Amino acid sequence: MGDPVFQLSEVVILNWRSLAFNLLKKLIARKFPTVQSITCEELVQWLENPEQIQPILLDARSEAEYQVSHLQQARRIDPNCPNLTGLVEVSPQMPIVVYCSVGYRSARVATRLLQAGYSHVYNLEGSIFQWVNEGRPVFQDDRPTVVVHPYNWVWGTLLKWQNRGQAG
Repeated sequence: MGDPVFQLSEVVILNWRSLAFNLLKKLIARKFPTVQSITCEELVQWLENPEQIQPILLDARSEAEYQVSHLQQARRIDPNCPNLTGLVEVSPQMPIVVYCSVGYRSARVATRLLQAGYSHVYNLEGSIFQWVNEGRPVFQDDRPTVVVHPYNWVWGTLLKWQNRGQAG
């Protein structure tokens, strides 16, 4: 039998994390109403279906965050000044899924993509934090890892402790 104080603190943390993600999702939906979202589970099902056209995955985090880990096959796009010239060869009908740490920066990039004429753009709900918290794989280069850059110590509290990398 485990320590009851530890078990209680785990419940409090899980409830806080769930509440924080729900509030963030509502804030993001209100701030970026034209952006469609996709859940982690929906993205997994899509990526596992070889009969569907596979989306381009765009990581809208800093270079330092991307270097720690990212979704497999993801391309990095600068969240502050997204350069869309790297997508010139991409059809406007090609599906694109954008993610960041929790979904805010990626929703902003998704808005820019929609304004540029891309019609099938999705923001990953909860982004890489939710993805890794659900036990889904992330990669550093081509090697699997379990660590994600926490962005900063406040936002990093949304990551399970075992997935929290070093900020900096």
